[in-house]
Amino acid sequence: EILDQERAGIERRTKAAEQRALDAPPGADQDQARMAEQVLRRTARQRQDRLDALPPNLAGRMHGLSEYEFMDDAARDAFAALTGELRQQVLQTYFQGLKEGVQGITPEDLDGLRDMVRDLNGLLEKHATGADTTHEFAQFMAKHGRYFPPGISNTDELIEHLHRQASQMASLMSSMSPQMRDELRELMDDLLRDDRLKIDMARLAGNLQAARPDLSFGEPYPFDGDAPMGLADALAAIDRQQQYDAMEEALGAARGPDALDKVDADALRDLAGDDAIDDLEQLRELTRALEEAGYLDREGGHLELTPRAARKLGMRALTDIFSRLRREGFGGHALPQPGRGSEPTEETKRYEFGDPFAVDINRTLFNAMARQGPGTPVIIGSDDFEVSRSEETTQSSTVLLLDMSRSMLLRGCSSAAKKVAMALHTLIHTKYPRDRLFVVGFAYYARQLKPESIPTLSPYEFEYGTNLQHALIIARQLLGRGSGGNKEIVVITDGEPTAHIENGQVEFAYPPTLRTVQSTLREVGRCTREGIVINTFMLERSRYLSEFVDLMSRINRGRAFYVEPEHLGEYVLVDYVSKKTKRVA
Repeated sequence: EILDQERAGIERRTKAAEQRALDAPPGADQDQARMAEQVLRRTARQRQDRLDALPPNLAGRMHGLSEYEFMDDAARDAFAALTGELRQQVLQTYFQGLKEGVQGITPEDLDGLRDMVRDLNGLLEKHATGADTTHEFAQFMAKHGRYFPPGISNTDELIEHLHRQASQMASLMSSMSPQMRDELRELMDDLLRDDRLKIDMARLAGNLQAARPDLSFGEPYPFDGDAPMGLADALAAIDRQQQYDAMEEALGAARGPDALDKVDADALRDLAGDDAIDDLEQLRELTRALEEAGYLDREGGHLELTPRAARKLGMRALTDIFSRLRREGFGGHALPQPGRGSEPTEETKRYEFGDPFAVDINRTLFNAMARQGPGTPVIIGSDDFEVSRSEETTQSSTVLLLDMSRSMLLRGCSSAAKKVAMALHTLIHTKYPRDRLFVVGFAYYARQLKPESIPTLSPYEFEYGTNLQHALIIARQLLGRGSGGNKEIVVITDGEPTAHIENGQVEFAYPPTLRTVQSTLREVGRCTREGIVINTFMLERSRYLSEFVDLMSRINRGRAFYVEPEHLGEYVLVDYVSKKTKRVA
């Protein structure tokens, strides 16, 4: 529009000069008018050539027009207004109150803005030294408060506000294509060129990064659609997305009633509607009900599951798994021969010398009556005695290695793994109290987990990396503390190892490096030499994972299963129980 306006203005001035030359009286005045017309035509032709040579992109045109001498006053004023508006939007990425405080920035207005940015840098740099900046903050806001929204009460809150503003612009840049990003950066540089403000803004960006190095500057938010979006609208859309992210983080981190009460209800209603407020209130009521029922307990400002709740969840998980077995059935597990042991069965046998004297009274009386006929008294002979068969149970120590990497969460496998851990813990605690169970979670690194803490594992604790080597090290150490009995490691994972510990540091790489594979297999070899069996349950059909587990099985002679997450519990528990018993006589 500005270009069309300038071209039309050039055309008007050229025609006006031509008309003046025609209207001038013969003589010196006419000669002078014709010379003026020729000069104007030459100037107009040069201007038209300059306009034709402007680059097609916005940044290039803005730069070219900033060095262009307009012939049309209206076009010149329109370009000045556009430049001021764009400069205002660029600066507004840092200073939210700029639009209200400085409507239509002019060169004169920039003097006050320069002073504000310079004073702001001084405030942030003093704050970075650890000094108390309460007095300096009050002076700064008294002088420059119009550039900022109300409610900022100290330097830390000011830094948070500035970071949010800068993060929006950084997110916008990250969301653009490389070409668009370069054009916008060129445009922003051109708007602030030859100005001290550009240097001070760069200094401000460095101070913000130094003040909060823990915060990232802008996650990308991809845009799509046909409707055009201006800079201000794009920043507003990103601000909205960041509000959603902040609310999601606040809700995810709320692990107690006090934290739920701190959730901004007005912000939640604005973002998600009245239904979300109703859900929040129901969550508060549910929390109170569980606490009153003895399933939750306050601990250090947080709510934690009580032992009663952990047992309840474990029993529920165990019941769910075995109820599925009753419904759907499972593979047969042949037991070779009956004999003595510690677990009685419903089967009986004739008593033989050396058998435990677990007499089955009903069968013994039946044998005597069948031999001598009806009537009393019933005389029991030595051949009439019948005893219960029994199973011999083996004592074992098991380490359950749970893959806690982010992929387990994204693929929906983490819930199944947690459920198995709870059920196995309950099974051992109730039916095999002499057995020992350890749980180790592994991702970027491995750490031992309390079995009763499994239900409260949060998705935010899941991280990148699959450090099976570290998990095997910890498992081997745990199993080495006991004596006798079977020793087993159960691995539940959805991917090949991508991390290992070397020289005390975690080395991560994807795709996995040969060093990671070799380090993990060396640990498998150590487990094998110590008589530890490793059984692996794979939750993902991956060629790389299958090849790695095949290598593990060759070294350890353990077994490997591919299972769907929804059937993981049946495989692990039935496999565990089947190894617990065998008939010996």
